[in-house]
Amino acid sequence: MSDIRNSTFASIAIIGSGSFGTSLAYLLGERCERLTLIGRDPHVAEQINATHHNPKYLSDTRLHDHVRASLKLDDAADHDLIIFSVPTSATRSTAAALAAVGTNAALISSAKGIERTTGDRMSQILREFYPRNPLAVISGPNHAEEIACHQATCAVIGSHDQEYASALQKLFTLPHFRTYTSTDIAGIELGGAIKNIYAIAAGIASGLGLGDNAIAALVTRALSEMTRLGVALGGQRDTFTGLSGLGDLIATCFSHHSRNHRVGLALGKGMALDDAVAGIGMIAEGVPNTQSIYEAARSAVVSTPIIDAVYSILYQGRPAALALRDLLSRDPRPEND
Repeated sequence: MSDIRNSTFASIAIIGSGSFGTSLAYLLGERCERLTLIGRDPHVAEQINATHHNPKYLSDTRLHDHVRASLKLDDAADHDLIIFSVPTSATRSTAAALAAVGTNAALISSAKGIERTTGDRMSQILREFYPRNPLAVISGPNHAEEIACHQATCAVIGSHDQEYASALQKLFTLPHFRTYTSTDIAGIELGGAIKNIYAIAAGIASGLGLGDNAIAALVTRALSEMTRLGVALGGQRDTFTGLSGLGDLIATCFSHHSRNHRVGLALGKGMALDDAVAGIGMIAEGVPNTQSIYEAARSAVVSTPIIDAVYSILYQGRPAALALRDLLSRDPRPEND
């Protein structure tokens, strides 16, 4: 592994060749000597190696010449830095498979979600398999489409190892990409996961034709609810007003790039859940996250009326209009409740 003190990561592997993994390959391609993008689709890998374009995601973005694609997870093992950019449902199996090969690399998780069966955050899963590797998470309002266009973006890097966090901050600092550091890994991961549910809610509200007043109120109350739950699950309160909390909440609740918002929009217009998910052609983490986070909230005995409403729409067949009506007709209460 490269010397963290010198902030050098000569080789980087990104596991996951979806839109975000591809955007990171583009972002970091100029910062290292060798970058391997590891996916599962033979056609995608072949085209990246032949044309330097991912034909499925961000197809207009040309990757650097030294970026290579692979289908072999083993090819990540000898890199200095490994970024996990797979769906949350695949993190455990991917981590286990790579651990069987063995690696001394520094690790980063970019996935936004918690595991349903255990309630574990992605960093907790990675730490289970890699007890001694340097470990960090990265999150924030980071749409892949904008990163790949060099549009200004900020993110937060979380790690208990300040030296490692500083090295990553240097790596991820470019004229169009700015990073901050934090030791609150739990808060960063929880904010990135929970906000996905509120993006679905905001999309539903838009699909139902509710106005700006209602949607602004929904997002404001979502921030309060997210903070309440996030603190109960181990995050620090201030983190939820930062990039991985409020920042990501704003981006995902209002942007047309947001997959979760688009799923909610389709639901609000009357589309069935399976059709709404199939329509975007990519994984919307908020759908499985709603189950896992709803269950985590019940275990923590935290009041989460917005999460409950989205859960009832997705998994209990409640009509969207009735679920949102129930939210608005709850008993009056103080704003800070």
